[in-house]
Amino acid sequence: MSSMELRTVATSEANSYRNTAFQNEEDINKNQNTSGNNSIRNRVVQNSKHVNAKQGEEQITIEQDSLNEEDEEDDQVMHPNGCLARKYDAVCDFRRKHRTTIRYIIWGILLAGYLAMVIAACVLNFHRALPLFVITVVAIFFVIWDHFMAKYEHQIDEFLSPGRRLLDSHWFWLKWVIWSLLILGVIFWLIFDTAKLGQQQLMSFGGLIIYIILLFLFSKYPTKVYWRPVIWGLGLQFLLGLLILRTKPGYIAFDWLGKQVQTFLEFTNAGASFVFGEKYTDHLFAFKILPIVIFFSTVMSMLYYLGLMQWIVRKSESPLLVRPYLPYVTKSELHAIMTAGYATIAGSVLGAYISFGVSPTHLLTASVMSAPASLAVAKLFWPETETPKITLKNAIKMETGDSRNLLEAATQGASASISLVANIAVNLIAFIALLSFMNSALSWFGNMFDYPQLSFELICSYIFMPFSFIMGVDWQDSFMVAKLLGYKTFFNEFVAYEHLSKLINLRKEAGPKFVNGVQQYMSIRSETIATYALCGFANISSLGIAIGALTSMAPSRKDDIISGAMRALISGTTACFMTACVAGILSGTPVDVNCHYILEKVFNYSLPRNTTYVVSCCQTLLNSTVVNGPGKVIPGGNHSLYSLKNCCQLLNPSSLNCSWIPDAF
Repeated sequence: MSSMELRTVATSEANSYRNTAFQNEEDINKNQNTSGNNSIRNRVVQNSKHVNAKQGEEQITIEQDSLNEEDEEDDQVMHPNGCLARKYDAVCDFRRKHRTTIRYIIWGILLAGYLAMVIAACVLNFHRALPLFVITVVAIFFVIWDHFMAKYEHQIDEFLSPGRRLLDSHWFWLKWVIWSLLILGVIFWLIFDTAKLGQQQLMSFGGLIIYIILLFLFSKYPTKVYWRPVIWGLGLQFLLGLLILRTKPGYIAFDWLGKQVQTFLEFTNAGASFVFGEKYTDHLFAFKILPIVIFFSTVMSMLYYLGLMQWIVRKSESPLLVRPYLPYVTKSELHAIMTAGYATIAGSVLGAYISFGVSPTHLLTASVMSAPASLAVAKLFWPETETPKITLKNAIKMETGDSRNLLEAATQGASASISLVANIAVNLIAFIALLSFMNSALSWFGNMFDYPQLSFELICSYIFMPFSFIMGVDWQDSFMVAKLLGYKTFFNEFVAYEHLSKLINLRKEAGPKFVNGVQQYMSIRSETIATYALCGFANISSLGIAIGALTSMAPSRKDDIISGAMRALISGTTACFMTACVAGILSGTPVDVNCHYILEKVFNYSLPRNTTYVVSCCQTLLNSTVVNGPGKVIPGGNHSLYSLKNCCQLLNPSSLNCSWIPDAF
């Protein structure tokens, strides 16, 4: 049928419907009484208009369809499908029908190629390819685990249910047996460990107990503490520290990971030198450290686009997942969320701390250990007294971002870091300037009483000294660590780590430990404990940041957030201190075992003395030496008087007169 014929049929049908509508209107007017004529007439007229409009739309649609069909027929006549076009359509149809199979084949080929590459690398040099092999095995394990649990989780639960019921029926007496064995194990472990490494580890354990007691005494509801999450949190923290710091595989793994992170962050130098010139290190913080934050943010944005970070976050159940549930959590849960934020640090600034020269291994370990510690502290300092309304076990939803490709994700990550970099820079300018002003004002005030050395650092050293000492820091170093804690609490962790990096560099230079009676640096053990104690976001300046961020996410909980923010700040600070205590229990001077050999070899054969190992061994020797007077000096650790005298001359300590040490025969 032609276009003209279709148009004629459509027009005739529309006229027919219109005539029928008018005829119905006349019939209705004749059969109804006068009182209802007006209303019925209005409805009929509206119906007729609706019919007319509908028929008009149908007419237009028919005309358009007929015209489209004619255009398609004309196109087919003018441009007939060739052999190549038919082949292309067939290939497209095949791809659409077998899209899933093709995807599996492509991924299978890529995976087979990757595995062949890993095998070839292991055959050529297995020691060199060991990190690649371990990463591959771990990735394959988690992928298989995810698919296995998604498919057989219900069957596994049914298989284990008899054992669970048996355990529940005997749990009343079994839990007391387990707790008794754990307590006895900890006691015997402390006895043997103290006998091996000395009493400093025992001091750190005592500090951990003191912090727990203080949290209980000042708890919001001391009589309603539920001890299971507290004990589980502390136990998990201790177990993680034990695996990382005391087992050789764990320490090697985190030490390797820390070195890889440090190497990875050094690639920032290429961009910094291109933008700021070869002499960019002359302005170290602005042109060296801040670009690391930009680089790290860019990489994280790319990993989020690829979906890798979402997968990692699901494995760790990050506190970021609770954002949709903030309006519904209890006050205790809200306090726990804030405590977790205060007790940990952001990954975007982790690279900056590493660039200061702080040990990347200890920073990564502290970040891992502080997570369970924050939960234990939060539940002890603010116990649960309400009935939780939600659970997050099956409510994990991750955002994927709005980037359309990998390059756009990188650009957005770099742009998003601008505000963070600016915030870090302006805060450091403000706080360091404020610190200088406070020291000048305090010195002016102290000068009125003939005490011009009064300063903010001196005040903090006395306020925080007891806290640093019970963590296991040497008495001689406890005042220096206390100053760092003051910087971190009243300013921020950036200022504290910047001062810690100066102390670390002075120790590595192996200069005199005391100059004009002023201590210049600390021992390695004290540096380690300080690294763990400072690794958190808990400071006065972050109080307003946390309140503003959480209030913007849950405006209805503003009063609860403000009322619990200070307690959460104290909880986060204490969690970092407890992590430092665990690190003090588990870590010792790494060169203690070989100190006899090192000192005898260095001093007898005139080898270089200003190395880190020699200085550390000398510090340990001087700290363990008993001084009863001139000629009555007893070296500790079964060291010789010859080693003690050389160490005294090397470090020049103010606590020991080197002339009191008798000559060795």
